[in-house]
Amino acid sequence: MKHPGKLRVYLGYAAGVGKTYRMLEEAQAMRRDGVDIVIGYFEPHGRAETIAKTQGLEVVPRRTLAYGGSKFEEMDTEAVLRRKPQVAIVDEFAHTNVPGSERLKRWQDVHVLLDAGIDVLTTMNVQHLESLNDQVYHVTGIRVRETIPDWVVDEADDLVFIDLTPNALRNRLERGVVYDQEKARRAMENFFTESNLSALREMAMRHTAHEVEEKLGGSPGLEQPPAVTQDGGVEQPPRHERILICLTGRPSSAILIRRGKRVADYLHAGCLAIHVAQPHPAIEVDREAVERHMSFARNLRIETHTVQAQDIPLAITNFARDHGVTQIFMGRSAPHPWWRRYRETVAQGIVRHAQDMQVTIVAERRR
Repeated sequence: MKHPGKLRVYLGYAAGVGKTYRMLEEAQAMRRDGVDIVIGYFEPHGRAETIAKTQGLEVVPRRTLAYGGSKFEEMDTEAVLRRKPQVAIVDEFAHTNVPGSERLKRWQDVHVLLDAGIDVLTTMNVQHLESLNDQVYHVTGIRVRETIPDWVVDEADDLVFIDLTPNALRNRLERGVVYDQEKARRAMENFFTESNLSALREMAMRHTAHEVEEKLGGSPGLEQPPAVTQDGGVEQPPRHERILICLTGRPSSAILIRRGKRVADYLHAGCLAIHVAQPHPAIEVDREAVERHMSFARNLRIETHTVQAQDIPLAITNFARDHGVTQIFMGRSAPHPWWRRYRETVAQGIVRHAQDMQVTIVAERRR
């Protein structure tokens, strides 16, 4: 969905690469050109050089909220709306607002500003992308809790990748530019290792390249007219991919959703999710977990479906054919009890029924 206001995201791969600094530099240039620009929210992190870049920019006062016996400051979205500038600076796009706020996430506050016709400049790191959550955890051992659905970032009018080599970033840490000396030392021993930073930087580069490719390539999913070959024949256009994700109540479904959605985005493919509810299940199903996964999928703009059937593999493959699915993503089947060990698993049944489709069984990678 396009908003009246325009969104520019400054994307980095770690704290300290210079996202906020670059954003404020461009904000100052806009101010000099006569653009009515204000700071809706700015997180200084004690960085003197970055703080200096705010000089002369109007700041909309934050609102203070009490929670758990402490006071917290958040962006006053309503105050920014009343001020109605041409452009608002909103740092830390992935931030989760304190309980009691009108909206759960800062990106939702940004959407309110965009809907009011206010352009927004914001910052985020690549590890906050929802679809990369498992990959980031596998690489770094750290589970990022604040995430943004990929579609939110995909809607940005501009994506500016702020790059810095891992060696240069670690050098900034050592000099105390990013954090104080003690915090910097701990960071370099844990999250900010050279291997972690190199992997995160590659993820950010790949995502930026994909976004640029997508914007230059035009609207995905449009049917192209068949081309005529040199011998006079007709070259058929490539088929439009459509991915189906099979959901259960198992925790691995969250990994499956992220993986399937990321592949769908790269292929410009449609993406659906299905859960087969059995009238008399052989194994007790965690209904709450299933609904949680379905809700998670819907939040990533995946079309969700629930069907009632006793034969799970047949129900999934019939649904897939009826909806033009070309790829099925599923997790490994739970092992049968010993007295049923020779029975066909759900995965084996789907592979047998869906011989005209690609079936991907996603591994549950553990550190």
